[in-house]
Amino acid sequence: MIISGITLPAGLTFTHILPGQNEYTTAGTYTWTCPPNVTSVSAVAIGGGGGGGRNGGGGASGGGGAGLGWRNNISVTPGVGYTVVVAAGGTMALNNGFAGGTSYFIDPSIVAGYGGGGGGTFTVSGGGAGGTYVGDGGGSGGSSAWLGVGYFWTGGGGAGGYAGNGGDGGGTVSGSTAAESGSGGGGGGGSLNASQGGAGGGVGIYGQGGNGGGGTANSSTEGIQGGGGSGGGGGIPSTSTSGMMGGLYGGGAGSRTAANNSFGGNGAVRIIWGEGRAFPSTDTGNL
Repeated sequence: MIISGITLPAGLTFTHILPGQNEYTTAGTYTWTCPPNVTSVSAVAIGGGGGGGRNGGGGASGGGGAGLGWRNNISVTPGVGYTVVVAAGGTMALNNGFAGGTSYFIDPSIVAGYGGGGGGTFTVSGGGAGGTYVGDGGGSGGSSAWLGVGYFWTGGGGAGGYAGNGGDGGGTVSGSTAAESGSGGGGGGGSLNASQGGAGGGVGIYGQGGNGGGGTANSSTEGIQGGGGSGGGGGIPSTSTSGMMGGLYGGGAGSRTAANNSFGGNGAVRIIWGEGRAFPSTDTGNL
């Protein structure tokens, strides 16, 4: 038998493994079944962003951004099913927001993105903490600022990047910091007396790209949303029925004074395989 000019001994076969991928972007638990001949994969996992704090009579802080973890050369066996968990973003409560959940492939000890913490209020001190990660690389989510007692509404944290952390949510004076080098989502800007802090940006699942820009603060209007990193979605402005929503995937929610919920962005998991494909950026694009 001859393949590309190479003569193989009689009885010897050659198997070419086509590159492939699966992505999971809706919160839930799934089973990924390993395809024939595939013995090694790479995976990225992004947790759920934290929900924002809410208080009708004073200030509140946004939710933390979720962590992003990636790992290469994960050993798998053809035909075997493996667990995939995609986290939901945290919701808003009357005082504290709820934390986002953890996304992972096979087990959290292998590759995982942990959820961002929920935001607080002026009666419950503390902004939402950024989620951490497990893997060969990745980044932690940005945290939300905390300004203490007063009429301040701080921004949500950006999701972690492929090689650095997400941007922190800002207050009312300094705005928010852009994401650190590593393509995380930008933090949302804060607000004074406008009763809404901006939401943090999310991060994409197709490998490392550009950083998400940080949103700016406003003294008389709602804080500006953080931008998405690596193809992720920016924070989502409020509407008549919802508050500042964290960007996909993993952005932290903004803070809010009204009863409308400000949810953190949902998480995601993506699995890829094929010769030479590896995170953070080697042939990781969508096929």
